[in-house]
Amino acid sequence: MADKGLVNVGEVSGVFGIKGWVKVFSFTDPRDNILSYSPWLLSKGNETKTVKVIEGTLQGGAVVAKLVGIDDRDQAAALMGWTIFITPEQLPKTAADEYYWSDLLGLNVETTDGVSLGVVDSLLETGANDVVVVSGERPRAIPFLQGQTIIRIDLAAQLMVVDWDPEF
Repeated sequence: MADKGLVNVGEVSGVFGIKGWVKVFSFTDPRDNILSYSPWLLSKGNETKTVKVIEGTLQGGAVVAKLVGIDDRDQAAALMGWTIFITPEQLPKTAADEYYWSDLLGLNVETTDGVSLGVVDSLLETGANDVVVVSGERPRAIPFLQGQTIIRIDLAAQLMVVDWDPEF
């Protein structure tokens, strides 16, 4: 789906039962948070469709959902591999110093001295702290520590200023 404004929250990964329930691989935290967003915008190739979530639950380790108009196993199977998007307006508002990862992707990254390091390519959850992966002349992994390595984030200017040695 070409619209950068949409937020990728998961993928339909399988079927559950015979009454049209789908298994969902969720990118949300916690995993079953994906069920609180409806409608979903589904995309696969050049095709898109909007579906409403009727209900859902954690089933063992999987998230399963029942969607409007999907009433049997064959209809559910036809959705396997479709990516699930929502609009940014469906997300709760963040505090002033909080960001969704999707907001940070594509930001230009520069040091406090104005040296360009590249753009935010992805973020990783490492346990100790999150890491910003910057692609530029060479890839860099910068700890996401606000006030330490991450000095300023300006979403309007599409800029992240970091306290980071460009040689590192």
